[in-house]
Amino acid sequence: MVRHIVTWCFKEEIEEAKRPELKAAMKEQLCALVGKVPGLVSAEFVADVLPSSTHDMVLMTEHRTPEDLKVYASHPEHVKVADTYVRPFVCNRTAIDFEA
Repeated sequence: MVRHIVTWCFKEEIEEAKRPELKAAMKEQLCALVGKVPGLVSAEFVADVLPSSTHDMVLMTEHRTPEDLKVYASHPEHVKVADTYVRPFVCNRTAIDFEA
């Protein structure tokens, strides 16, 4: 199993009042990719991070193989969600992938 963990911060210009709504949309859309993207086994989006966190949210996905992770990265459904619900609002992306 391959695990993919991504964290983001909101861009400074994103108003605090708008952030919960944006996180909810990100969670809904990213988690809905399970069953649409081949090899994507699970997706968990954490919106409520502790104040000690250096980022505002995290996405954790599981894939059967490293090749499945590559498919996920370029799959049209994933790209559409990322381009619509994530990338316009975030910065400081970090990612780590590993086999578990």
